[in-house]
Amino acid sequence: MAEYLLLAAGFVLATVAVGLVRILRGASATDSMMALQLLGTGGIAALLLLGAATGAGAVVDVALTLALLAAFASFAFVKAAGEAAGSDVKADSDL
Repeated sequence: MAEYLLLAAGFVLATVAVGLVRILRGASATDSMMALQLLGTGGIAALLLLGAATGAGAVVDVALTLALLAAFASFAFVKAAGEAAGSDVKADSDL
């Protein structure tokens, strides 16, 4: 069973490597952030599969910590993007 989990982790990492191309060739900051989220999600999935295959609880802890950091990174990006476009966005009271 562990071999199948390791094979699945390898497959996830291979598909995430394709997303890395998008990060390097990103047309905009939003495209790059979405590709980084794909990279983070795939990395977390691979770590969870690796942790399940080897029975190492520390790997699962690292994966969950990375998931938490990815959520904070997404929030920070949305907040920064909203402030950068703040003059273009109308408040609900202005509508």
